[in-house]
Amino acid sequence: MSKARVVITAVVVEGRSVSEVAKTYRVARSWVYALLARYQAEGDTAFGARSRRPHSSPNATSVATAELILRLRDELTVAGLDGGADTIRWHLEHDHQIVVSRTTIHRILVRHGLIVPAPKKRPKSSYIRFQAAFPNECWQSDFTHWRLADGTDVEILSWLDDHSRKALRISAHVRVTGRIVVREFRAACTEHGTPQSTLTDNGMVFTTRLSGGKGGRNGFETELRARGVSQKNSRPNHPTTCGKIERFQQTLKRWLAQQPAATSISELQAQLDLFLEIYNTKRPHRSLERRATPDTIYRTLPKAAPGRRDDDTHYRIRHDRIDDGGTVTLRHNGRLHHIGIGRTHARTHVILLIDDLHVRVIDAATGELLRDLTIDPSRDYQPTGRPPGPTRTPNKKPEPS
Repeated sequence: MSKARVVITAVVVEGRSVSEVAKTYRVARSWVYALLARYQAEGDTAFGARSRRPHSSPNATSVATAELILRLRDELTVAGLDGGADTIRWHLEHDHQIVVSRTTIHRILVRHGLIVPAPKKRPKSSYIRFQAAFPNECWQSDFTHWRLADGTDVEILSWLDDHSRKALRISAHVRVTGRIVVREFRAACTEHGTPQSTLTDNGMVFTTRLSGGKGGRNGFETELRARGVSQKNSRPNHPTTCGKIERFQQTLKRWLAQQPAATSISELQAQLDLFLEIYNTKRPHRSLERRATPDTIYRTLPKAAPGRRDDDTHYRIRHDRIDDGGTVTLRHNGRLHHIGIGRTHARTHVILLIDDLHVRVIDAATGELLRDLTIDPSRDYQPTGRPPGPTRTPNKKPEPS
């Protein structure tokens, strides 16, 4: 039995005074009078549990704001962009000058069935995040596949700043090659400065470190060394090392899927340029707690700079055989060079001792040094040069007397 019922029973049934009952049960007389009035008006229902909800809530989210939240959610989702509570809050504050807490937005989305709780989802606290301390400290790069309207398969190459998540450059190609990687990297450096390091997977356009040491440095590796940029590569079969660029490509593809299918490379490039603007300046990034855009973070913080790699000499040993034309081939900076040895040594097994551009060609059977040269990167064929001995001068006819 509730205390209210006991108090009313003491007054109504027992006939005791309000003052006596209030003193006995240690309650205020005003409360006893209020109970009597409620009992006389409602009967036994007066003893039931009553809502403590206030008659008015001046801080409640207005209907117009709630409708705006739902509209923003729909617009972002249709556009292929993130439509979570944090993103909606950022757009409300920056585009509509309305401040609403993330919790309130989330509650409205749940109420309308737009968010399904996922209690079994791995908590964010369980992830270990690695992030560069400053912009340009590390650039991540990768390429992914996409199809044009006619089903043609093309490739999209992206460069992403590890700290700010700014998309530095996105380009579409029929096929991404080593030369394209170098060209796009140089273009990104021209626009944003040279990074301190890069992080990529082990694709042959990025590195030849898993090729068994036969290919030497490719064009991208040579470019990085010339600029003093440290190169980092993910461990084989560990794509999470390059998780930021992988996640970026997912966001890019989700956005492209909501756009009209491009009919050509140039049309796809126009879509990529538009996405670059939206991604960098029109949406807050989740890793930045949805409080700033990647472009804002990238512009406001100091930039890291590359170091020096003068002592980073690339040594290699190659076992090869001189071809029938008397030459042996060597790849440097992604370009094949033919080294002339002489037809007299055709089909001879040789050992090449390579120190960057300096090459020594040794007969594998006798140990004889057949050629010692420094590669001229501008030439395909490396001639054997003149034979040893004094320089011959052509015979001159005697002048008539």
